[in-house]
Parts: sequence; C-alpha cells; structure tokens
Amino acid sequence: MKRWIVCIVCLINIIFLNEKQLPAQRTIDLTLDTAIDIALDNSYQVRQLQLNIERTRKNLEAERAGLKSRVYLNLQSPDIQQIADYKWDSQLQRDILIRQNTRMWQANLAIRQPVILFGYPTDGYLSLNNQMYRYYQKNPNLGIQSVNYYNRYFVKFEQPLFQPNRLKNDLEDAELDLERRELDYIQDLVQIIDRIADDYYQLYDLAYKNIIYSHHIENLEQASQIANTISQRDTSRSIEAIQIQVELANAREKLAQNQSDIRLESARMKQRLRLDQEDSLSITPEPSISEIDVNTDQAIEYGYTLRPRMRLQRIYRRMNEIDLENTRGWNSFRVNLEMTYGLEKQDEQYTNLWEDQDNSYSVSLNAYVPIWDWGQRKARIEAAKINIRKRELYIEENKTEIQSEIQNAVTNLKEYQSRASNMRENMDMAQEITSISTNQYESGDISLQDLLQQINRQRETELNFLEAYLGYRNSLLTLMRNTYYDYENNSALINRFREQMQ
Repeated sequence: MKRWIVCIVCLINIIFLNEKQLPAQRTIDLTLDTAIDIALDNSYQVRQLQLNIERTRKNLEAERAGLKSRVYLNLQSPDIQQIADYKWDSQLQRDILIRQNTRMWQANLAIRQPVILFGYPTDGYLSLNNQMYRYYQKNPNLGIQSVNYYNRYFVKFEQPLFQPNRLKNDLEDAELDLERRELDYIQDLVQIIDRIADDYYQLYDLAYKNIIYSHHIENLEQASQIANTISQRDTSRSIEAIQIQVELANAREKLAQNQSDIRLESARMKQRLRLDQEDSLSITPEPSISEIDVNTDQAIEYGYTLRPRMRLQRIYRRMNEIDLENTRGWNSFRVNLEMTYGLEKQDEQYTNLWEDQDNSYSVSLNAYVPIWDWGQRKARIEAAKINIRKRELYIEENKTEIQSEIQNAVTNLKEYQSRASNMRENMDMAQEITSISTNQYESGDISLQDLLQQINRQRETELNFLEAYLGYRNSLLTLMRNTYYDYENNSALINRFREQMQ
C-alpha cells in the first residue's frame, strides 16, 4: 500500500513540474506596426542583411586604414648557406666549383605612408627605411673567415605614372559598395514590410468579416424574435419564423467558417512572425481613413530621389566607370619612378657603423611600352564602355517605370480613398435603414422579404466598405513602396532606416 502511495505522489510531482515547465501563453494585440516590429526583430533575413552591412563596413575600414602609415619589419635571420656552386674565376677565365660557407642575419625596418594630395591618394608611397645586416664568410681550406656589418638609413619615394590610381579607385569602390549594401538593406526591409502588411490585412479582412457576420446574425436574431411574436399572434404567419431560422442558420454557419479561417490564418501569421504556436493573436479592426492629398509631381520626385532603385543604378554606373578606368590602364604605357636618399656604412666592427657614414642615393625610372597586342586592349575598353551605355539605358528605363508606377498609385489612392469615405457613409445609412425596416416589420408596414432584403443589403454594404477600405490601405502601401515616403507620418523611409543602421 505504501508503495502505491509513493508512486502516486511521485506521479503528481512529475505532472506538476511538467506543467510548470510549459511556456506561458501570451496574448498579442496585433496591429500593423506591432506585426512589422515582431517580423523585423525575429527575421533571419534581417540579421543576414545586417551582417552583410557590417562586413562591408569592415572592408571600407580596411581600405581607409590602407591610407595611413604602416610599420613593418622583414627579418632574414639567419640565412645559412654551406653549398657548392659554379662561380666565374676571372684568373682562369672559366667557371669553377666553389664551396660556400656563409651566414647572413638581416633586418629591414620600414615606415611606409601613401602620398596624399588634396585629400586624395596619388598611388605613390613615401617611406623611411633602415637596412642592417651581418655577413659572415668562412673558407676552411684556406683558414680564412671574415665578418662584415652594413647599415643604411634612407628615404624612399615610389610613384607610378600614367596608370590608374588603384588606391583611390579601391577606396571609392569600397565606399560605393557600403552604400549599395545599405540601400539593399533598406530595399529588403521595405519588401519584408510589404509582405507582412499583405499577411496582416488578410487577417484583418477575416477579423472585420467576423464583425460583419456578427452584425448580420444580430439583425436576424432581432427579426426572429419579432417573427416568433407575430407567429404566436397569427399562426398563419408561422412560416416567417421558419424562414428566418433558415437564414439565421446559414448566417451562423458562415460565421463559423470565417472563424475557422481566422484560426488557420492566425497560425500561418504566427509562423511567419516566428512566434510560438501557443501564443494568441488578438486583432481589433478599427478602420481609419485619413484625408491624404498627394501631389503627383512631388511623389515622382520622391521616387527618383528617395527610392534606392535609382541611386543603386547610379552606383552601378560609377562602378562601371571605375572599371573602365582600370581597363584603360591594362597593358598600357606606364612608368614607375623610384628614388632613394640616405646614409650608409660598411665595417668589420659593429660599433663603427654610426661613424663617418657615406651619402647614398639611387634613381630608377622603369617604363613599359606596349607595341602590338592584336587589338586586345582596345576590345576590352569597348566592352567596358558598352557596360556603361547599358547602365544608362537601365537608368532611363527605371525612370519611366517609376513615373508610371507612381502615377497609377496616386490615381488608385485617390479612387479608393473616395470610395472608402462614401461607403462608410452608405454603411451608416444602411444600418439606420435596417433599424427602421425592423420597426416597420414589427408594425406590419413591410413584409418579411423586404426586411430580409434590407438586412442582406446592410451586410453587402459593410462588405463593400471593407473591400474599399482594404483597397485604400493597399494603395497607400503601394504608394509608400514606390516613393519610399510615408504620407501618413510625413517621413522618408530611407532616413528612418538609416538612423536604425547607425
């Protein structure tokens, strides 16, 4: 008996602990803003886009760091060679096999700085250098060994001429790449918002229909009560009560079907928002129609200036121009200038390296002169020019498409805004007429069919208002997507998202 009691107590404790570990159910009051915030916070795509921007920023940081001084040390310590090799003997006038036994310790220290003029790199470098080594030789056959020390301080200037400025082009390319990534990020955010808005308004549509069908049932129930009262007074009209019951049953079935659709759509919405399926979504449809006056010309200008699409095309064109400049430098005439000036000393004693040093300098001018390449460079340049012309055509095409899209969006917004306002007034009148018709039916002034027709007309009017209102909201979203300007809050999306990226 005691064993059974212990088992029961353990089972109760296990059940209690499991219940405590279950996640708490949340009720989320879902609006378009909260849906967007949840989607952006939980989206893997947003995180990947943010990482892309961070990576591009680091690349730009690396390019900018390349314009600053760099200090490095090259060590060759030791370089041991104990080998036999052919060497020219000037006395014998022939090569002879000589065995070498040498030891070299060498260190080259440099501080290297790109040359900057008027804020732009010239692709040249100026460096401070120190070269020092110890060289040891030994000839065991002759019993000779020697040690030499060498030290040199010098300034070195390197400058390529008649070539594309690689430092400047790489820096500008990195800056354009960062801006491109930021614009892609903003574009993708707007696309995510647009998708979430579509999903939200699908759920909004079902939630509002729930209200419409509930209103319809309330009107039918009120009519049913009146019909039951009339049928009790006049049994010849009992058919009216049955007719209303049939209508009421159909209306309740439609409401039940709509509620089932709400549950399915809510489950899909939670999956899209990456919420726990145990969470509950609560949506309260509250239609709001703002009188928005949109200037078409200004909206088109917003589409040209705020929408990333045009700026991206200009970025791509500039990248093509940089590519053309680099292509022109390929296999072209170029000159490399190198000059050094400093002090040097060679001695068998290390302590004497800093005394009585000698001046040293060097000048080197190397030129590359292409003579014939069968038109290869010219063909490459023409291909790069074609890319620029293609990009210019894309820009013109995009301008035409943006203008057409915005004009259509403005027209649709005005149309749906007017329809939604008119349908709201019609809906209020339909509700009032239904109330009057119900009273007339109760007093016997109209037939049941007239009352049912008016009740159905009110439902259709409410559904038409919902369609117009959703069209108004979607046209407003379309205009925002095409102009990147939020007309309801009077703010530019691109500025809002850029503040979030900082």
